[in-house]
Amino acid sequence: MVFGRGWKAKQEQLTDPGETQEAVADAGDSAGASSAVPVRGTTGPFDVSEIEDQDGYVDLGALLIAPAEGLQLRLEVEEATQRVVAVTMDLNGSSLQLQAFAAPRSEGLWDEIREQIAQSVGSQGGQIEEIQGGFGPELLAKLPASGTDASQGYRVARFIGVDGPRWFLRGVFGGEAAVDRDAAAGLEALFRQIVVVRGENPMPPRDLLQLRLPKDNAVPAPQSAPDLEQPERGPETTQIG
Repeated sequence: MVFGRGWKAKQEQLTDPGETQEAVADAGDSAGASSAVPVRGTTGPFDVSEIEDQDGYVDLGALLIAPAEGLQLRLEVEEATQRVVAVTMDLNGSSLQLQAFAAPRSEGLWDEIREQIAQSVGSQGGQIEEIQGGFGPELLAKLPASGTDASQGYRVARFIGVDGPRWFLRGVFGGEAAVDRDAAAGLEALFRQIVVVRGENPMPPRDLLQLRLPKDNAVPAPQSAPDLEQPERGPETTQIG
């Protein structure tokens, strides 16, 4: 596993509009076939109270990540404050950006956030479709983007969200994983292994849970140890409204 700096370019790859529409339709069809949504507590992601110990995880503060062969982790920072705001899992040419937020004790955030993401995508001239996947309701977004040769295409992203005890975890798939369920399988399995560390401090709902570099850059990895690069600013899809 490699642990490295965040980057933006791969999440902005262009696809031909016709190809994108076909791929989006295929993704929606396969997702619609999954009508049964598993219970989070038995399949993950997990709350830190639901695991026996934290040994063997990459400790990023609010998120504990299970190491995996070929996995690359990239931290992304907010330019104005220099705080870490997201971590991106990079595997086999696809990406999954992760953010964890404080949530109310009595209700989740995902229903409301889906509406706000849809409004944001629409305001940018994009299109959005709500589909049903293995984590429940998901959003498939197409945002207009220009290539280096000024050609027009779409940037595709698939949003998933999981409400936990006093936290909300959001993921954004990029690359092939956004439109191909087979390509997303590895990242989806890693998403289910994520452990969220909410902490006991009072926090307003929607506040980002604090992420950080591993202490002393020492990352426990049973099979392979990651390399470390510096973070950089995350993409616009980090916004939730």
